[in-house]
Amino acid sequence: MQPFHIAIPVHDLETCRAFYGEVMGFKEGRSDTQWIDYDMYGHQLVIHETGQKQEHNFNPVDDHAVPIPHYGVVLKWEDFDVLANRLKSLDIKFLIEPYIRFEGLPGEQATMFFLDPSGNALEFKAFKDLSQLFAK
Repeated sequence: MQPFHIAIPVHDLETCRAFYGEVMGFKEGRSDTQWIDYDMYGHQLVIHETGQKQEHNFNPVDDHAVPIPHYGVVLKWEDFDVLANRLKSLDIKFLIEPYIRFEGLPGEQATMFFLDPSGNALEFKAFKDLSQLFAK
């Protein structure tokens, strides 16, 4: 799989530097006065300071309000549990608590949603069987 690149707006660079570096545990790469890039599980995440917080719309999925837009990565099953437990131990507030979607169906996955300090919605998910990523 090829690494992807995503750039997101943040309201305060230093607040978000602490979140992505210390809370999420992402390794910091290059940076300047208005941006920082991170290694997000082998993908490049770049945060750009804009001074504004993100606002969302929501779509109903499985009786949950899923924030739009959102971003994240598909993790290994065991990495999902490690991240979920880390976030719980740091009292991160979840928009959608970690749970199993489509249990027993094609596309069964673990998923969770939460916000960064700028209001960017993050979804991290995992599949026991990665071949089910696009299963119908």
